[in-house]
Amino acid sequence: MTAELTARVRDAVAGVTDPELRRPLGELDMLRDIAVRDGVAEVGIALTIVGCPAADRIERDVRDAAASVAGVDAVDVRVGVMSPDERKALTEKLRGGRAKREMPFGPDSLTRVIAVTSGKGGVGKSTITANLAVALAARGLRVGLIDADVHGFSIPGLLGLVDTDGLPPAPTRLDDLILPPVAYGVKVISIGMFLRRPGEDAAGAVAWRGPMLHRTVQQFLTDVFFGDLDVLLLDMPPGTGDVAISVGQLLPHADVLVVTTPQAAAAEVAVRSGLVARQTGQRPIGVIENMAAMTLPDGTVLDLFGAGGGDEVARALSDDETPVPLLASVPLSAALRSGGDDGHPVVLSQPDDPAAQAIDAAAAALAIRPRGLAGKPLRLNV
Repeated sequence: MTAELTARVRDAVAGVTDPELRRPLGELDMLRDIAVRDGVAEVGIALTIVGCPAADRIERDVRDAAASVAGVDAVDVRVGVMSPDERKALTEKLRGGRAKREMPFGPDSLTRVIAVTSGKGGVGKSTITANLAVALAARGLRVGLIDADVHGFSIPGLLGLVDTDGLPPAPTRLDDLILPPVAYGVKVISIGMFLRRPGEDAAGAVAWRGPMLHRTVQQFLTDVFFGDLDVLLLDMPPGTGDVAISVGQLLPHADVLVVTTPQAAAAEVAVRSGLVARQTGQRPIGVIENMAAMTLPDGTVLDLFGAGGGDEVARALSDDETPVPLLASVPLSAALRSGGDDGHPVVLSQPDDPAAQAIDAAAAALAIRPRGLAGKPLRLNV
């Protein structure tokens, strides 16, 4: 009976998910000695690193899982840390048995990569990207988000990934793997998470030129452990500069989503960002028009930034073989703005807001077009 009870406790604890790696502890080889004596479950676990940020949650979840087993009256959780060899084995397992670093989002990957771009800044591209990522995750997709707007990073704040000082937390490192924080079901990485200096209450500015920017984007794609994703979004910097060129080189198979406002000046330069992406082999798949006309409480319509910009960008990027649709026209919205300031995306905090509904409609259009296996070689280990 004791052996059977111990086995049930082990099974229950093995199913607890590591909140950073998003895999069960049993699969991650984090379980140690487990025994049940006189109704007390003694459970040993090994965390990945000393000072693991998720330690308290893991210990609590392990305790709850063991206590849920019938016949267990009390739980004693003993927490240790993996040895260097165990961590090395774990990182190799997470990389699928590959010891060397390798970018997992190549042409054969089933992850759909979408670069969200704009011609100019100030059109709300990052706000749209953050809400789009959350809306896709809410539909049950596994979503990652790279804040590739290295000079103007804002994704952590938009998703509430900040501490009491308003600064992004540093991600956990597992040897040479970086574990991205998770917000609203979205795995997120941003250069802002690496710029805080001891004793300072503000993140440092980035004053880098092309080679450094290229290495940063490459490292995000290679060293950050996103796991299996359905969709990887990249919040691109505005324009067609170094980062856009680097992403075009590293991810030539990526889809491109163009954000503009209705204003003609914004639409004209937004077209250029889509054309440059196409030159690298990437494929424009849609346009989102932000800051469109809003309906006031008295029923009148305010088109502060004009009208027609989104349609014009979609027409300019379309051709006979590959039409580019206008996926959404997102109206001006105080809720969208305040949600970004507070770190509560409007698609969840106020889903009935017209802006939230428009963004969710765009997410719905993207969610039904996953990447498939057709035309891709299957790499089988036999």
